[in-house]
Amino acid sequence: MDFKSSDTIPGPRREDVLPHTTAAAVKVVIVGGFGVGKTTMVGSVSEIRPLTTEETMTQAGIGVDDNYGSETKTATTVAMDFGRISVSDELVLYLFGTPGQERFWFLWNGLFEGALGAVVLIDTRRLEVSFDVIGRLEERGVPFVVAVNDFPDAPHYAPEVLRTALDLEAEVPMVTCDVRRRAESRDVLMTLMRYLHSLSVSRARV
Repeated sequence: MDFKSSDTIPGPRREDVLPHTTAAAVKVVIVGGFGVGKTTMVGSVSEIRPLTTEETMTQAGIGVDDNYGSETKTATTVAMDFGRISVSDELVLYLFGTPGQERFWFLWNGLFEGALGAVVLIDTRRLEVSFDVIGRLEERGVPFVVAVNDFPDAPHYAPEVLRTALDLEAEVPMVTCDVRRRAESRDVLMTLMRYLHSLSVSRARV
C-alpha cells in the first residue's frame, strides 16, 4: 500500500503537553448516578480538551435507564470521560468520569484501580441513586467527598439532613457546587485534595 509522503501523525497540541515542572500525577474518579453532571464537571474543569465517550440515547434505554430529572438529556457516557487539571506547578490530577447507568457499572472496577480519591456528585431530586455509588466506594476503601450539584429545579436540604439521608460519616466533606462553573468544580477537587492530605497526616500519626 502506498502512502503519501506528506501523511503525518499529528503530535499533541501545545496546551495538552504536561508542564515540565510536573513531579506527580494523581488519578481522581468522578462518580454518581445517571445525569448528575459528571461529564459536565470534567469538561468544565479540564485544562485539556476532554475525552468523552458519549453516545446518542435510543429507545433501547427506555425502561432500563432511570432518566428522571434528565428527560431532556440526549446523550450518555458509555465508557468514561477523561480530563486533566494542574493543581500546582508540581501536581497534576487526571480525572476519570464514570458512566452513570447501572448497566455500565461493571466498568467501574477498572476505573477505580489506582485512584487516590473520588468525587461523588449528587442530584437532590434523585438521592436514592447515590446509595449504591457511595457503598461501592466504601467497599473498595476509596476516600471520597460529596458534591451536591445545584440544579435550578432541585430541592434544597440542610447539610445535616443530607448527611443523614446518605448515611455519611461526619468527617466526609460535603459541598454544594454548580459543575458548569470551572471555579466551583476546581474548588470541589481542592476539597478532595485537602481531605486526602488530612487522612494522610492522620495515618502518619498512628
